[in-house]
Amino acid sequence: MASNSGRKRIGSSNDSSNAGVLARVTSTVSESSVYRKGKQTANDASFVTKKLLKSTGKAAWIVGTTFLVLALPLIIELERDGQLDALELQQASLLGTPPTTASSKSY
Repeated sequence: MASNSGRKRIGSSNDSSNAGVLARVTSTVSESSVYRKGKQTANDASFVTKKLLKSTGKAAWIVGTTFLVLALPLIIELERDGQLDALELQQASLLGTPPTTASSKSY
């Protein structure tokens, strides 16, 4: 039988002062200044992105509701006016009268 007295297993916690390799690497990395600066930069980028999305959503809501209240009725009215002009032109051509131009109309 072979004896394991000369070997240590990775990750074994026989001695509390002798931490595993993974734990030592993790603690070394998390204590480095590059890691801390990277983490802070990621947190700052996340914060800015959330604020940007929130303000963009508010702006989209304002633009959308303004369009519905102001522009959409105008578009509908212009479309009705165009349809009415087309109907008058069609009726005039059926009756045989010469079509009137838009500039000669009086309001």
